[in-house]
Amino acid sequence: MATWAPEKKDTLESLATEILHNYGVGRAIVAVDGASGSGSRQFADDLAAAMRLGGRKVFRASLSDFHRPRSAWENPNPEPAEAFYAETFDYSVLRRVLIDPFRASGSTGFVLAAYDARREAKIQPKWMTAGTDAVLVIDGVFINRPELAGLWNYSIWVEAPLPQNPGDVAAEADALYLDRVRPRTVATSIIDNRDVDHPRRVFADSC
Repeated sequence: MATWAPEKKDTLESLATEILHNYGVGRAIVAVDGASGSGSRQFADDLAAAMRLGGRKVFRASLSDFHRPRSAWENPNPEPAEAFYAETFDYSVLRRVLIDPFRASGSTGFVLAAYDARREAKIQPKWMTAGTDAVLVIDGVFINRPELAGLWNYSIWVEAPLPQNPGDVAAEADALYLDRVRPRTVATSIIDNRDVDHPRRVFADSC
C-alpha cells in the first residue's frame, strides 16, 4: 500500500504558520539542521520563502559561510573526522557578527556571511539592519552542538539516509555528531526529507 506523501508546499506552509504564530513579535532565529546531503540548505531556503509569504521580514544565512580557513582544520591530524567536526566552522565569528547583534535587535548591524570557503578568503562585510520584528533562518551541519545550544528559538532536524562512503570525512563527522548530540532528540521539529518533493513532519517516537 502506498504511503501518503504531503505536498512540499503544504509541509512548508504548516511549519511557517506554526513558527510565525509562536514568534509573531520581535526577533527570532530558526536553525535548520541536517547531515551532509540531507537537503537541509534547500529546505531552509524554501521555509524562508514560505515565511515571507506570511508577511514577515526574513533573513537567510548558512553556517557554510562561517568556515575557518582550511589550514586550520585540514591537517595531518590522526583523526580527520574529529578535526572536521571540531574545527571547520568559526563559531566565535558567527556569534560576534551575526547571532548576538541580530538578537540584540534595535539598530545594531549584523553580517550574514563572513568567509568564502571556495576562494579561501574572508568576505567583505555587508552590514544589514532590520526592524523590531524579523526572523533569521540559518542552516548548517552540527548546528545544535553544545557550543550553540540555547541560541535558537526554534530548530528543525532534516533527516535523510546518511551516505555510505567509507573514508568520507564529512560523513564520518556527521556520524560523530549524531552519536554525541543526538540532534533528532533536541530539535523542535523533525522533517523526513527522503523524498525532497514530499517532505513530511514526523515525531521523535516515529520509526
